[in-house]
Amino acid sequence: MHHLLTDEDRRFRDEIAETLRAEIPQTLRDKMRRDIELEREDFVESQRILNRLGLAVPHWPAEWGGRDWTPIQRHLYLEQMQVNAVPPPLPFNVDMVGPVLARFGTDAQKEKFLKPTANLDIWWCQGFSEPNAGSDLASLVTRAERRGDGWVLNGQKTWTSYAHHADWMFGLFRTDPQAPKKQMGISFLVFPMDTPGIEVREIETSDGRHEVNEVFFSDVEVGADALVGEENRGWDVAKFLLGNERHNIAGLGWVKMRLNLLRELAERDGPTGRLWDDPEFRRRFAQLEVDTRAVDMLQMLALTGQAAGAFGAPDHAASVLKIRGSELQQATTELLLDALGPVGGPELADAAAGYMSFRKLSIYGGSNEIQREILAKAALGL
Repeated sequence: MHHLLTDEDRRFRDEIAETLRAEIPQTLRDKMRRDIELEREDFVESQRILNRLGLAVPHWPAEWGGRDWTPIQRHLYLEQMQVNAVPPPLPFNVDMVGPVLARFGTDAQKEKFLKPTANLDIWWCQGFSEPNAGSDLASLVTRAERRGDGWVLNGQKTWTSYAHHADWMFGLFRTDPQAPKKQMGISFLVFPMDTPGIEVREIETSDGRHEVNEVFFSDVEVGADALVGEENRGWDVAKFLLGNERHNIAGLGWVKMRLNLLRELAERDGPTGRLWDDPEFRRRFAQLEVDTRAVDMLQMLALTGQAAGAFGAPDHAASVLKIRGSELQQATTELLLDALGPVGGPELADAAAGYMSFRKLSIYGGSNEIQREILAKAALGL
């Protein structure tokens, strides 16, 4: 990919990397590197440092802390965050609700929320998925009924990441059950999580961690100012939000970070000798490096607008990046787990938890099966 970077791009990348290594505490970066579960305070500390440096919300409008970066600079920033194992800014804040409020919010909503959202003074969670509305999100049934000047919420959301940490929720609610199409009659609402009638229940995931939750609403009353955008037009807001959610979708920086860690492990003298002396390890490592470079090149071609000839449209390249990026992230966590197997101890336990956690990458953000279907129909005409 390096021949596609200008000298200015390289200087930008190196300056970002140097700043991150100097400013983000090594203790936080070591946690990320070893897949140790972060505490709420870890996310807050990292994001507030980044916000002070002007690096928390560079893709926002300039008046709310954004930077006038090119798409390649934005990519290089995100990659260096990952390569250097920096805890990322909370995506619900910076990639989801922040851009939504900047685009669709009232002046009062922007003044109230955007600066605290960038600094993680407010922790947001996302109320989208429901027990029978995940991939088919438009089938959601959780209600928001008009009562006076406000709304009354009833129903359930599920797989709500970090709801147990959150101060506020943004979510989609059915406001017109009689709408002719299921995408109609949905509104986008924001409200505090300590509102009476909200109950959060833990879901323990396969890695033994508490990240996701069920959230129940029983006659929850919120004000008229909870509405973002137009009533019954929440689907338009959601499409805008999901477009922001999918930036840097391949996550190759995390792959490169783990490849660097595997290189270090391969140099150690272990119970069965050095990993570099194992031909099967060398084969798997080399395959991952080759595949990573190939996906890296595709990502750069997509950013420079040169991928359309091969894939027909930018969205098609995005689907390929989602599939291959998630597969590579899963493959690196698997090789890391295998590499640490003979060693045992805390490192192996952390790697095992990371391996289990990364199984979900091929599901969220648009499942890989759905991405393959998109490519089959739109790109290949099948």
